[in-house]
Amino acid sequence: MLAKAITLAVGLAGAAGFSQFPEYSQQYMQRLGGAVDELSRFVAEFDADASELGLSREAALVDLAKGGSMGAARADTVVSTIERQARLSADLEVLQGAGPFTRAYELRRFSDSEIARRALDAFKPAVPLTFEGAVFAGAGFIGGFVLVALLLGFLRRLKSWLRGRDVKKA
Repeated sequence: MLAKAITLAVGLAGAAGFSQFPEYSQQYMQRLGGAVDELSRFVAEFDADASELGLSREAALVDLAKGGSMGAARADTVVSTIERQARLSADLEVLQGAGPFTRAYELRRFSDSEIARRALDAFKPAVPLTFEGAVFAGAGFIGGFVLVALLLGFLRRLKSWLRGRDVKKA
């Protein structure tokens, strides 16, 4: 009886947790979109400044790096910002065209820890009243249920095996 209650409780916890993914992923995408917009603006301004001086982006970065230690540090920061903008833009492009189930498949696209942390900080769990929320809840319930069932089965076999060892010693 206790095993069934524990299994049910873990299944319900899995349902509650998984059912939150569609809304969390939506909030992550909104923050991702804002980050991409701001980074794109920065990159465009840098490219425009370089263009006004008759330089390509790469030539402007080399020129910036020649400006002493501060210029070199700033050039490294700009390179990192450009790379982040490209990575986040690619993630956003894939996620924007994806529904909640495809977003779960594309979980690796939720890789920016700063955006993920801020989305989680602002996230408020709620009861999902959508089809995808129900599907994720069902998957979480089944996952939790199966996990506990496997764990309890392993413990029963271990207990049986240990009893068998004790009988052989006597």
